[in-house]
Amino acid sequence: MEKQRKGRIVERETCLITGASGGIGSAIALKMAEEGYNLVLHYGKNKEAAEELAKEIKVKNPETELLLLSADIRKEEEVNALVEEGLSRFSSIEVLVNNAGVTRDQLLLKMTSEDFDCVIDSNLRSAFLFSKAVSKYMIKKRYGRIVQISSVVGIHGNSGQSNYAASKAGLIGFSKSLAKELAGRNITVNVICPGFIDTKMTEVLSDAVKEALLSSIPMKKFGTGEDVANAVAFFAKRESSYITGESLLVDGGMGM
Repeated sequence: MEKQRKGRIVERETCLITGASGGIGSAIALKMAEEGYNLVLHYGKNKEAAEELAKEIKVKNPETELLLLSADIRKEEEVNALVEEGLSRFSSIEVLVNNAGVTRDQLLLKMTSEDFDCVIDSNLRSAFLFSKAVSKYMIKKRYGRIVQISSVVGIHGNSGQSNYAASKAGLIGFSKSLAKELAGRNITVNVICPGFIDTKMTEVLSDAVKEALLSSIPMKKFGTGEDVANAVAFFAKRESSYITGESLLVDGGMGM
């Protein structure tokens, strides 16, 4: 598949997105298809949601080639196998979006070690594994874009989410270090920190909780998956080549 860039015909670039079947992940996948990328879409257990997303992408962007792959993102051998399968299909991966994540909210004194380890492994270890697996090919090509999806909770913390906050704060520190390691190879590493985004996770909140949350947001509204996806698309562009190690808050001004 080919597309125009500055008067030249070039091969389509490929974007790997983890957790692509979720609310934010789906929005990112749709946006990257719109931007002209071929897609390697990781999903966990919800194959039906992944297949529905694939159908939606093909309706809106028929030229998009995509590959749906499931893996336990906490296991190195499964991550490496997924990356290898993606590379065997598309030969290269220019953009990696580490979006997959989970929550197991609980106050510290009631939080189990399993709750803590599961969130750290799913949100932080998985980003390490995918970044390591993909970056070695980016290094050979001397080009790449890695975009991590963190959270404002990783910056400000949140009661009952010490495990989630630790994983998302760790992702920021990890990304800054990785950005320094890879900058000389024309590979950028940037972080997006969404605030409260309108997804299935926020749909279940009571009106009272929603009102309390909205009062902390200067724009007085929740963000959308498309807001996050637009930021991902920006960091993925070649035009963002002089930006690395940055954390962009997509939070309606909440962090001011």
